[in-house]
Parts: sequence; C-alpha cells; structure tokens
Amino acid sequence: MELIEKYLHNVLENIVELQESVLETITMVAISGVISLAIGIVFGVTLVVTREGNILENKPIQKVLSQVINVFRSIPFIILLTAVLPITRAIVGTGIGTKGAIVPLVFGTMPFFARQIDTALSEVDEGVIEAAKSMGSNPLEIIFSVYLREGLPGIVRAITITMVSLIGLSAMAGSIGGGGLGDLAIRYGHQRFQTDITYVTVIIILILVTIIQSTGNFLIKKFTH
Repeated sequence: MELIEKYLHNVLENIVELQESVLETITMVAISGVISLAIGIVFGVTLVVTREGNILENKPIQKVLSQVINVFRSIPFIILLTAVLPITRAIVGTGIGTKGAIVPLVFGTMPFFARQIDTALSEVDEGVIEAAKSMGSNPLEIIFSVYLREGLPGIVRAITITMVSLIGLSAMAGSIGGGGLGDLAIRYGHQRFQTDITYVTVIIILILVTIIQSTGNFLIKKFTH
C-alpha cells in the first residue's frame, strides 16, 4: 500500500476522474464503433458487388464510393477532428466532450473499416459465388449467404483491427477536449507533469486493446473452417 501511495500518488488523488475517463472512452468506442461498423460494412459490400464483372456491376457508384473513401482515409485524424466540427455541432449540438468526439470518430473509422471489408470479401472464392449463381440465387442471397458467410473470418479480423485503431483515435480526440483517457493524460499527465497518471492511462488502454484483440482472435479461430 505504501508503494502504491508513493508511486501512484496523483492517480489516487484523481481516482474518480480516472474512472469517469475510462467510462467515457468505453462509451466513445462503443457508440462510434457500432455506427462505423454498420455503415462501413454496407459501403464495403457495395464496393465489392458493384465492381466490374460482379453481381451488381455499377462502375459509376463503385468509382465514386471508392474515391470518397480514399479521400477520407487520406486526411490525418487530428485535422479531421476540426474539419468536421460544423457537422459535429449540427448533429450533437457540441464539438467538445464525449458527444463531440463521436462524430469525427465515425468519419475517421468508417472509411478504414469499409476498405477492410472490401479486402476481406474480395478473398471469397469466386467458385462459390458462381455455384450460387448457377443455383438461381439472387444478388441479395449471394451477399448474405456467400459473401458475408464465407467472409466471416475476414470480417471479424477487420472488426478487430478497426476497434483497436478506434481506441487509439479516441485517445487522440482527447487532445482537443474530446474526453476519455486521452484527455485525462493531456490535462494531468502532460500539462501538470503527473507522469503516474500518464502511465496508468497507457496501461488501461493496453488492457482494452488486449481484450479486443484476444476476443477477435478467439472468434476468428471459431469461424474459420
């Protein structure tokens, strides 16, 4: 106990703020993650099925969507945070705090996830797709019964990578008052030189990443045939 008080003095003094920051980070990651994954999987599937020679070939849609995703992926997240500020305020009414961080987190994560889904579904065996076509399956049936089912291990892998990346982005959002562990580390660890708080926030982020990665690895093994 004496060692804890000696080396984690500032952490103990600000334990309530630390608990609130962990909850804020989990909230940001959970809400923005669900929204990003939902939109990203729709965009990712669209990228694949509208490609030349595929079941819903549509070059204009494929090209425009691909370019939009590339543009958003190329913008550094720290710049994106301020670039979408008017949209953030219009949607959630504020540009700061946990609520203010969710919108830019979606904009920063969704294009990345969509491209990951594109890659995962592109690896589905074309022979299985042709077999489904020959059996009279319509495009919607092929998407759900072939692409999403056969590509499940790749989809889980994409979700795992995206969620790990999202935790990092949520910490970065704290640099402009986005709340969560990043904000705590900046306000206390950096500005007030309370390094023990910085180290603890890093350890907590590492634990969150480990939990997500371990869960993802377990699910990948389970769904891989």
